[in-house]
Amino acid sequence: MSTIRKTDKHYKAKTLSILALCLLTAAAMAAPAKKTTKSARKAAPAVAVATAATAAVAYASRSDAMQLADDIAARRDLPADWVRAQLGEAKNLPVVTRLMTPAGKTFVKNWTVYRSRFIDPVRIRAGVQFWQANRQALARAEQQFGVPAEIIVGIIGVETIYGRNMGNFRVMDALATLTLDFPQSHPRAQARTDYFRGELEQVLVTANRTGSDPFALRGSYAGAMGLGQFMPTSWDKFAVDFDGDGRIDLFNSASDAIGSVANYFVGHGWKPGLPSVFPVDMRAQGENLATLLAPDINPTFTAAQMAERGVRVMGAEGYERPLALIELKNGNSGPTEYIAGTENFYAVTRYNWSAFYALSVIELGREVHDAYLASQTAARAKE
Repeated sequence: MSTIRKTDKHYKAKTLSILALCLLTAAAMAAPAKKTTKSARKAAPAVAVATAATAAVAYASRSDAMQLADDIAARRDLPADWVRAQLGEAKNLPVVTRLMTPAGKTFVKNWTVYRSRFIDPVRIRAGVQFWQANRQALARAEQQFGVPAEIIVGIIGVETIYGRNMGNFRVMDALATLTLDFPQSHPRAQARTDYFRGELEQVLVTANRTGSDPFALRGSYAGAMGLGQFMPTSWDKFAVDFDGDGRIDLFNSASDAIGSVANYFVGHGWKPGLPSVFPVDMRAQGENLATLLAPDINPTFTAAQMAERGVRVMGAEGYERPLALIELKNGNSGPTEYIAGTENFYAVTRYNWSAFYALSVIELGREVHDAYLASQTAARAKE
């Protein structure tokens, strides 16, 4: 991850306490499970999670797990017996492996269907309530970090429906499973295994340094935690104490979550003042279209270069920064749509490597913003 801009002089001192606080208070923060819905990183219903954990087998009986424990202990300078004990207590959860297994070849991408999962009345109403309750923190984050409030609101809405669905998996179980039993059918199996091993190591390092219990953590099946679903290394690098109470709590403090999401984007190249997307007049075909789509979501072409290949970027007069042509397939239900994504669109994809995800965040934030303004107007009219 890119170098983070420190937001106050106490940042480094606070960093070590980030997961420590979470570990010490997670039991209280994991309130009775609420009904869940699909998200970018699904959080299974509490009953299903509890049933899966009960039937799971602890990793203590597996030699590869104990070898991994020894490797982590040596590489991160941790007590070998302690790491063995922690990893040995973690359980293999087959449901996690299944959830991470790629969809079959018959799966067809459909932007309209994907969008409908996140842009809905329930999420918009919850977003308006969240904005009303946290308008000062959102305004302060936008001013301090340069990340629009609607982008922050969009992230927290897509990830957890504003804290309603933060996940019930023991993070140690999820990360151990994804390190030791990641689905080999995944096209990037080794890279993803290495990634989750790093997240598992971060939990162990923090728990050992703070003397806390790594098994107190609860999150998604991918090990993401809190209102903004931060992975352990992101929590360590980007979480901030935005409410000024001297501690970082991404489960219970909406202000901390708001500031941390904004700080995450700063660390991933957010450029204040730039738009996220532009509409396009699409005429490109054949080789021109293939050339424009080749870089995928990575901004590569100027608006002039896109125009030369048959794509006119609407409203981008004088805009000379790089753009990406984003393809939004609709399966068999409608024509493929296209937009031009800016560097800020790319920054949103650093949260989840998906154009569908990023556009859902942007559009949910926009819908909530409009509904919030309408609610403010209605409230003033009643006065």
